[in-house]
Amino acid sequence: MGIEILSILLLVGMFVIATIQPINMGALAFGCTFLLGSLIIGMKASDIFAGFPSDLFLTLVAVTYLFAIAQINGTIDWLVECAVRLVRGHVAWIPWVMFLVAAVITGFGALGPAAVAILAPVALSFAVQYRIHPAMMGLMVIHGAQAGGFSPISVYGGITNQIVVKAGLPFALTSLFLSSFFFNLAIAVLVFFVFGGAKVMKQKPASAGPLPELHPEGVSASIRGHGGTPAKPIREHAYGTAADTLQTLRLTPEMISTLVGLTALGIGALVFKFNVGLVAITVAVVLALISPKTQKAAIDKVSWSTVLLITGIITYVGVMEKAGTVDYVASGISSLGMPLLVALLLCFTGAIVSAFASSTALLGAIIPLAVPFLLQGHISAIGVVAAIAISTTIVDTSPFSTNGALVVANAPDDKREHVLRQLLVYSALIAIIGPVVAWLVFVVPGLI
Repeated sequence: MGIEILSILLLVGMFVIATIQPINMGALAFGCTFLLGSLIIGMKASDIFAGFPSDLFLTLVAVTYLFAIAQINGTIDWLVECAVRLVRGHVAWIPWVMFLVAAVITGFGALGPAAVAILAPVALSFAVQYRIHPAMMGLMVIHGAQAGGFSPISVYGGITNQIVVKAGLPFALTSLFLSSFFFNLAIAVLVFFVFGGAKVMKQKPASAGPLPELHPEGVSASIRGHGGTPAKPIREHAYGTAADTLQTLRLTPEMISTLVGLTALGIGALVFKFNVGLVAITVAVVLALISPKTQKAAIDKVSWSTVLLITGIITYVGVMEKAGTVDYVASGISSLGMPLLVALLLCFTGAIVSAFASSTALLGAIIPLAVPFLLQGHISAIGVVAAIAISTTIVDTSPFSTNGALVVANAPDDKREHVLRQLLVYSALIAIIGPVVAWLVFVVPGLI
């Protein structure tokens, strides 16, 4: 048995064991990483840990830590109230606001994970407060980020354009952007209704009655036990007279400091392109120095089990890549010599591998594999590139990708495991159905 096949069987075995037994899949992955990397391949520890996603690790820890501070000191409550006024209390508009804001942010050049890191914590807070399905809110943010991800000035768009131009293939960047936008928009519509959008649309405007409790029983008490200031229950807030509004929107010094910090995070990540994790942890530390008592409860809210799960799987996939598994599968597909079938299989490869690896890196690896048969002119290069690009990025909903991991990490504690499983099932379905739909829409009509 070849190493490539063995590495795939080990990965399948992890999913089976973690499904049957209550064992963290990330811990299993680190064990298999040692077996495959050190004992079978003979890799050095330094080479193995080169695949450890240190960037993602810091981003998950820093963002959840920062927004835990913001939740404890009441800043998230304040942002939620402002957003509800912005949409005039129509709760059904909130998921679409998240979708469009994410699309605008990535459309102007930000990386998807940067947009999701900023929006996911706020979106998940909306989900808790207004009884919106948390998976739906997270998916709306992610697909919004992907919708704008291939604009002419975006990172994904630039990578794809560079590859295609270098290969001498015809390409239309605007067509790719619009294809990706409407494809993700169509998915978002399905997500909205599958995860209870019709029920959300029937909710009365938030100003028409008392709002649901943002802080479930016991949370305020636990915060107080750590020495922090318990946030005011949201249902106590009034929505009526101007005086009520002013009182509701009154900011404390801690909240003002947090808002300044969140603004700094947004500017640093989106404008100056600083690393999201580094900026977030710096802002969190500054806020912790300003209010040491509040931050004690925040550090407990970091989802360490999720961090272990995701970093373990990604480290193992890094060893698989160094073992040649990805190249082995992709080369076998590209050598088939049947343009339509090759295009479909490359879409599947991009979707499946991208669920565990970087979409940015994979775009640069998968699209060149299609160049040899695209140069023959038997099939539309524009359609194939669009199908591969979309298939490779729509699976960023996977909890093993940065975007999906951020949604899981920011989900409510009592629903985090449920959200994780739902994203796993959803990502598996989208990895199977998405490439087929993209192939049918963009590749088959372009058969020359």
